[in-house]
Amino acid sequence: MDINKLSKKDFDYELPKRLIAQTPLAERSASRLLVLERATGRIWHRRFADIPEYLNKGDCLVLNETKVIPARLPGQRHRGAAVELLLLKNTGGDRWEALARPGRKIRPGDALRFGSGLLRARVLEIMEGGRRLVEFEYDGVFQEILDALGETPLPPYISEKLNDKTRYQTVYAKNEGSAAAPTAGLHFTEALLESVRAKGVAVAKVTLHVGLGTFRPVKEDNVLEHHMHSEDFFIEQEQADIINAARNSGGRVISVGTTSCRALEACAAPDGRIPAVRAASTDIFIYPGYRFKAIDALITNFHLPESTLIMLVSALAGREAVLNAYREAVAEEYRFFSFGDAMLIM
Repeated sequence: MDINKLSKKDFDYELPKRLIAQTPLAERSASRLLVLERATGRIWHRRFADIPEYLNKGDCLVLNETKVIPARLPGQRHRGAAVELLLLKNTGGDRWEALARPGRKIRPGDALRFGSGLLRARVLEIMEGGRRLVEFEYDGVFQEILDALGETPLPPYISEKLNDKTRYQTVYAKNEGSAAAPTAGLHFTEALLESVRAKGVAVAKVTLHVGLGTFRPVKEDNVLEHHMHSEDFFIEQEQADIINAARNSGGRVISVGTTSCRALEACAAPDGRIPAVRAASTDIFIYPGYRFKAIDALITNFHLPESTLIMLVSALAGREAVLNAYREAVAEEYRFFSFGDAMLIM
């Protein structure tokens, strides 16, 4: 395949709507697991609870401990017209990048209010991709007000109400800042992570706050013309040391999710070593032809057709192998997307 002529249509596949998971399973680790062997293209069908069987002593599992904020804010514009903001990124102080609905009617200078005026915002400018830069005004503590007024920002393909908001958080979520969950991690329980550690597998944590860069659709037919929006990430020295120790000892670095992968690949040295990163952002776009430096295997969910995420997994395992695995997952009636089943590429 000529990587200079990659089309988004090269990453399309047919998915019956009924296979889009609308709600999480009762047990996080009860989801199914499709295992894809990169070298041969062989496939195994397992359960996610079996994941420790595929990890070896000396390996390192890398988790993204970002935490989803209640980023969806329903409110009113002047004269009471309904509006909604989806907070994407704090740019400093009380200023945020956000998506706005109805987008065409929300212009610079507009005053918005939420919760009967408990929280107020002014639109400062229209940014690339239709994002708005807004500045909030309030009395009290912003996070407490956001917790009271904001809603969990579920993806648009989920129409069912989420009764337990914790199910759109990983059990290890810690650092607030994401507009969407790092969904590959939703399958892990504390007990399953203990089983992983008991095998002598190290567990390291990074933080990448999931924003528009991860879930923005590819509009350009030529993949190379797509531009990723930046997402903030950081890696503590202690966590970088854990990852590097595994690589130095011959262990594999296994990324839990595409967000952990992007954080690692964004900062890795040519030899795969990971530095400490205090505060950085990345717009790294990984598609076939990319040479991975930091990771050896990936745990991930099944992704939308023509998305940057299916392009990333295709870069790791090969486009044909990935599309074949997706076809088999459809035939076996796996559950897809955020609350769906998982895939291990090794």
